[in-house]
Amino acid sequence: MTQRSISGPICDLKFVTLLVVLSSELPFLGAGVQLQDNGYNGLLIAINPQVLENQNLISNIKEMITEASFYLFNATKRRVFFRNIKILIPATWKANNYSKIRQESYEKANVIVTDGYGAHGDDPYTLQYRGCGKEGKYIHFTPNFLLNDNLTAGYGSRGRVFVHEWAHLRWGVFDEYNNDKPFYINGRNQIKVTRCSSDITGIFVCEKGPCPQENCIISKLFKEGCTFIYNSTQNATASIMFMQSLSSVVEFCNASTHNQEAPNLQNHMCSLRSAWDVITDSADFHHSFPMNGTELPPPPTFSLVQAVDKVVCLVLDVSSKMAEADRLLQLQQAAEFYLMQIVEIHTFVGIASFDSKGEIRAQLHQINSNDDRKLLVSYLPTTVSAKTDVSICSGLKKGFEVVEKLNGKAYGSVMILLTSGDDKLLGNCLPTVLSSGSTIHSIALGSSAAPNLEELSRLTGGLKFFVPDISDSNSMIDAFSRISSGTGDIFQQHIQLESTGENVKPHHQLKNTVTVDNTVGNDTMFLVTWQASGPPEIILFDPDGRKYYTNNFITNLTFRTASLWIPGTAKPGHWTYTLNNTHHSLQALKVTVTSRASNSAVPPATVEAFVERDSLHFPHPVMIFANVKQGFYPILNATVTATIEPETGDPVTLRLLDDGAGADVIKNDGIYSRYFFSFAVNGRYSLKVHVNHSPSISTLAHSIPGSHAMYVPGYTANGNIQMNAPRKSVGRNEEEQKWGFSRVSSGGSFSVLGVPAGPHPDVFPPCKIIDLEAVKVEEELTLSWTAPGEDFDQGQATSYEIRMSKSLQNIQDDFNNAILVNTSKRNPQQAGIREIFTFSPQISTNGPEHQPNGETHESHRIYVAIRAMDRNSLKSAVSNIAQASLFIPPNSDPVPARDYLILKAVLTAMGLIGIICLIIVVTDHTLNRKKRVDKKENGTKLL
Repeated sequence: MTQRSISGPICDLKFVTLLVVLSSELPFLGAGVQLQDNGYNGLLIAINPQVLENQNLISNIKEMITEASFYLFNATKRRVFFRNIKILIPATWKANNYSKIRQESYEKANVIVTDGYGAHGDDPYTLQYRGCGKEGKYIHFTPNFLLNDNLTAGYGSRGRVFVHEWAHLRWGVFDEYNNDKPFYINGRNQIKVTRCSSDITGIFVCEKGPCPQENCIISKLFKEGCTFIYNSTQNATASIMFMQSLSSVVEFCNASTHNQEAPNLQNHMCSLRSAWDVITDSADFHHSFPMNGTELPPPPTFSLVQAVDKVVCLVLDVSSKMAEADRLLQLQQAAEFYLMQIVEIHTFVGIASFDSKGEIRAQLHQINSNDDRKLLVSYLPTTVSAKTDVSICSGLKKGFEVVEKLNGKAYGSVMILLTSGDDKLLGNCLPTVLSSGSTIHSIALGSSAAPNLEELSRLTGGLKFFVPDISDSNSMIDAFSRISSGTGDIFQQHIQLESTGENVKPHHQLKNTVTVDNTVGNDTMFLVTWQASGPPEIILFDPDGRKYYTNNFITNLTFRTASLWIPGTAKPGHWTYTLNNTHHSLQALKVTVTSRASNSAVPPATVEAFVERDSLHFPHPVMIFANVKQGFYPILNATVTATIEPETGDPVTLRLLDDGAGADVIKNDGIYSRYFFSFAVNGRYSLKVHVNHSPSISTLAHSIPGSHAMYVPGYTANGNIQMNAPRKSVGRNEEEQKWGFSRVSSGGSFSVLGVPAGPHPDVFPPCKIIDLEAVKVEEELTLSWTAPGEDFDQGQATSYEIRMSKSLQNIQDDFNNAILVNTSKRNPQQAGIREIFTFSPQISTNGPEHQPNGETHESHRIYVAIRAMDRNSLKSAVSNIAQASLFIPPNSDPVPARDYLILKAVLTAMGLIGIICLIIVVTDHTLNRKKRVDKKENGTKLL
């Protein structure tokens, strides 16, 4: 034990040192886009297999990135450009001397090229699911956008559009336009167009042509059909995040040009900061400086890579530790399931195993039939060795030998590495792993698995999983279910509909219903696993009432599995299963159901679960996400539940929400999110997400989420209006869902360190309020926001602190000294409930306000922010800053009833005063006849 405790840290130090030495290779080996010497390396653009082959697509992508590189270089003041780009050609295209892929895959791409299935026309967009300054998930272009030159009239040149989207993806800035609120009232009582910068000019156009601005005004808003058409020739140089299509626009809005009053997403998400301020605060700009001289950087270089053969090798631990906690049985059940159901047709598959040494169990076999699948299953290990030591490197070495038999190299291959042992010499094979060109998916079993195991996956771009020693956990099968070919062809991949397990007492049953919706049904499989010697009694009802029994299932008594394949397309509807435990003791019974798309023209509903960070230190919370969509349409109103399994202890369930509050950045974008902080122990945690959707509520959003490049409807040039073709907008083709649907997905694993043993003081504050809104109603200001919790987004906070200011800078830089609003009578509600608070701003609105350019203007605008406090006085971060105009335009709505009554009372009082004054005048006239004054004239003066 003494030797182990000393050698462990030393080996870990060697491992870290080796990572540092090899770090120069990381930009090209699964580490994503990296910035080196002002140039971006490793940008991956992937074409979906469903896209028809067209060489012009490749040419236009090259032209787009080349133009974007120079445009970006100038826009960032000579700081960054694109150096090395890879374009992933789908295997469905003909071979054309393309290089063989290494660790690239469609699922890892920064930019995807695929049809949108009518979700958003041809809008380029970036999927952003995190807050300001955080990287997005991917940029999406349609083939038509890249091939149809006519679209550049509305979007601008493709290179400019790419820089707009790159700023979303890389730096986490947001759009500066707002199609829903194209106009607003500024702090100087003027009606303005939502834009950045305010120097961009144009004219108002009504239904019948150009019109004065005032003709568009009605009740503080603009008539439907009234729009603002921009001049084609401008002097304004900003902003790329507003209208990159203007030829004069060559930079991002900065502190001097940013329009802080515009009601756009950039102001809302980034607390009124300019795009350039957010960009220069990024890690890219902390480590790069403007290039010297006046020369432009070299144009980008492009590598075209293509996946030809799909090659997989299972690398399985058979050491004595695999005999513990039914680990070998779980391995057998999951690996059989993977080989029989998950791995795609025509894939080459081999098997290797290891304890202290490696062994090849099966050379590569191509899967062309069920017999090929069964043959591979026969090579799975059935016993464990007596050796306790493991050599993961020896297992990987044999795995590489297997896959290299096909083409001489391991490029583009996949290793599924499964182990429960620790290998102190794991760092010895890192150079081999990095140079192999293989992707390693790692599955850690139990708490004794090598602590550095996940590094193999991180360095090669693989997935990471953890399987706890919990008898009724289905995490092993879930892990294998998540591993797909990575081609991006959703119509060929399997979809998990059900995954459940339960410890069932003797003569008790596990009963449940799984929904097969009409977007799936092909190649549907029901898998039942158990622990005891014989299978449970199985009864399965299809939606028509047809029964399937145990004898209808294909049973493997050695692996304790029973499988039923439904021929053709499974009947849509509710399938009900019952498993009766006929064994004399308690045992874990588990059910897994998978299927594939039923219609190649209708994408199925899918869920992808993931975490923001897979390694963190207490008390930092984990942010859990689940992207629920059909094609690219977000699926709304789903019930999304995360199950988190620690190394020891009971699983924790957590409801994920799409409400635009707490961990969820944007409401109704189909990305359900939540904070998780209930850490019981140090170590690994497994994540799985269940999605259920009722048929009785609306399903699809009317548009897709993400940040879109603006499509400009037209321009004015030389006094003439030139309109572009109407923006392509394809309506939803949503079929009626009579049964709803269910989905399951593993979210991999994450690890937590620093969790204190035993009880610990409260360290979790309420989460930041991110959806504060302010609206002026008559003489009052109404605020609304989503209530945070006692701890992040759970529980109930204790109090609110609301402050306001006429100065944006004051409330941004010195919230504590802004004017405090009395909230003593306002008690926070439970987390997730919408709060509404109305008050009268006791602040002057007519004083001067200093602008960034040094000028002084009269302001009628007020800024408000809020933070929450828990019972231990822990405070949340200050919320987003909301703003409201205190000016009511002349052409407003009719005076409300309350104002009418006040006005009537005032006029009555004035009348009484006039009568009294008249009496005094008459009396004075009588007493002073020598000072006659005309009665009519006196009356006139008093009115």
